[in-house]
Formats: sequence, structure tokens, C-alpha cells
Amino acid sequence: MIKASWKKLILANYTIAPEVLSAYLPFKTELDRWDNHCFVSLVGFMFMDTTVLGIKFPFHVQFEEVNLRFYVRHQQDGRWKRGVVFIKEIVPLPGITLVANTVYHEHYQTMSMKHTLNLRPDELNVEYKWKKQRWHSLGITTEASPLEMSKGSEQMFFTDQHWGYSKINSGLTSEYEVTHPDWIYYKTKNHQIDVDFGSVYGDKFSFLSTQQPYSVFLAEGSDISLRKSRRIQ
Repeated sequence: MIKASWKKLILANYTIAPEVLSAYLPFKTELDRWDNHCFVSLVGFMFMDTTVLGIKFPFHVQFEEVNLRFYVRHQQDGRWKRGVVFIKEIVPLPGITLVANTVYHEHYQTMSMKHTLNLRPDELNVEYKWKKQRWHSLGITTEASPLEMSKGSEQMFFTDQHWGYSKINSGLTSEYEVTHPDWIYYKTKNHQIDVDFGSVYGDKFSFLSTQQPYSVFLAEGSDISLRKSRRIQ
């Protein structure tokens, strides 16, 4: 089991045609929708106080992550389980990449990363950067006071995700559980996104470089737990 705190999550959410995601869709899952749209989200955040089986490994306790993900659901015993599928997750530590790809069948890559976090009385400024050929960045400025997320809201759709699904092959899926409480969020003043999506995520996603996001917001985050995966076949 992995335990950590996910903090200061920037979520930039883009509408996307379902057919773009079809090759990434795991067995026994279907695309989940909000406002009748399918979405991918570019998410940057801090991984903090990280432990694996209760052990804090030196130099692997606090680090940045940026991922590109989309939203699915899986029916088990008559109920729907809502979750995410990661197209790629970027971290600055090769040890994290090795564990995540081996244990959770994810798609991590190691790149140089850095972040800035400025907390002022009247606003917050958060930015994440990662380097592939050049520096790419995801940043946001928000109001300083957080807000509760309403049940059924857009913010809840993008953050109330408690399952991860990974495509192993056309007839096999890896599922793992992510537990965390409901989060609070911050109202956006402005955002800055400078990403060559084609370079980082492949030609299929290059159009996102010029597409305006449907929404961008900052979630505070919380302590989380990642539980051991099971296989769906």
C-alpha cells in the first residue's frame, strides 16, 4: 500500500472526441461523461509524505507529478465504480516510475521537474514545470479562500474519483482503489498553460496545444491511500 498527501492539484479539463480515447480504454470500462462531453485533464500536483508499506524511502518522500488522464466507469455487482485512466504520468524520480509501472501497470516517465507555490493574503499562485526538449508549464492564480464542492458539481466530477484503471491488453484490466475524503477548491482568477502536447503525449493529443480548456481550477487535496490492484478479465 502507498500512502501520501496529494496537495495543490491544478486540473485543466479539455473536451475530447471519444474516438481519440478508444485505443486507451481498458477492458470492461466505458467512457464517463460530464455535461454530455468526454474529457481529458492535465493535472499537476505535489506528492508529499509518501510511504510504501509504511516506509519512507530517502529522496522519494516529496516530489511533483503531472499527468494526463481521462474518465471511465466500470460496473461490478450491479453498481458503477467511477475512475480514471492515465495516458501518461510524469515524475522526477526513476524509483517512483519503476514501482508505479511494475505494481500498478501505469505509464510513468521520469523527467526533470520543478514547482513554485506562493501563498499571499489575497491569492494563491501555483505552477508546475517539466522538461522534455524544453520546459512545459501549468500554472494558476486563484482566490485565497477555499470553497466547498457541491455534490453533482463539475468540480466533484473531476475530483471524486476513487478507482484507477490500466489497460494491460485487450482482455485484461488492472484496477486499484484510491481513498480520500471530499476536497475543497479555489476559485480561479487566471491560468497559464504552455505545453507542447504532441511532443509530450503524442500526435493524437497535439490539438490540445491550441484548444482552450473547458475549465481550470485548483483543488486543495488531502491524504490518500493507494491499495493493491486486482485484475479484471
